[in-house]
Amino acid sequence: MMGSGIEEGLFLRRRHFIAAGLAGAFAGMASAASPATVLVVGDSLSAEYGLQRGTGWVPLLEKKLVAEKVPARVVNASISGDTTSGGRSRLASLLTQHQPSVVVLELGGNDALRGLPLDMTRANLAAMTEAAKRAGARVLLLGMQLPPNYGADYGRKFAGLYEQVAREQQAALVPFFLKGVADIADPTKLFQADRIHPNEQAQATMLANVWPELRKLLK
Repeated sequence: MMGSGIEEGLFLRRRHFIAAGLAGAFAGMASAASPATVLVVGDSLSAEYGLQRGTGWVPLLEKKLVAEKVPARVVNASISGDTTSGGRSRLASLLTQHQPSVVVLELGGNDALRGLPLDMTRANLAAMTEAAKRAGARVLLLGMQLPPNYGADYGRKFAGLYEQVAREQQAALVPFFLKGVADIADPTKLFQADRIHPNEQAQATMLANVWPELRKLLK
C-alpha cells in the first residue's frame, strides 16, 4: 500500500511537471507570435502635414511591414509643431498605453527653428531614449540637419547632438532623416510650397532612409 501511494504521488508530480512545461511552451509561442509595436513620436514630418492621409512615410511603413511579412504594428503619435520638450512630456503615457518594442524619435527640427538651446534639445532626446529603454523598448533616433543659412557652427553642433545621444545611450541612428530629399541639387521639387515640409514624392525616400535601421531592431 505504501509503495502504491509513493508511485501515485510520483505520477501526479510528473503529470503536473509536464502540464506546467506545456503551458510555458504555449505561452512562449503566443508571445513570439504577437506582433511588435513600433511607436513613432515625431513632428510634422511624420504627421503627414500638408499631405493626403495615407501618403506619409509612416503609413508607407505600415505597408512595408505587410509586404515584408514582418509581424509588427505601427502607432503614429506624431504632432505637427511638436518639440523635444513636448515629446518628452507625453512619452511616459505613450509608453504605458502602447508598450512598444521599438520607439522611433523624430524630433528636434522645431527646436532649431525656434532657436531653442542645443543643450536642452540634447537633454530631452537623451531623457526620452532612457525612458523608452527602461520600458523595454529599443530606440531609433532620426537625425536632422539644418540649411546653411543657420550658420555652419550651429548646424554642425545641431547635427552632432543626435550622434552624441545615440552613442551615449547606445541607440540606433539614422544620421540624416531627409537624406536624398533636402541635400539634392534642386530640393525644391521634393518640398511643398512652404519649402519646409517634404511633399508626397519625397515620402518613399524618407522611408528608405529609416527602414534599414528599423528592420534591424525588429529582428
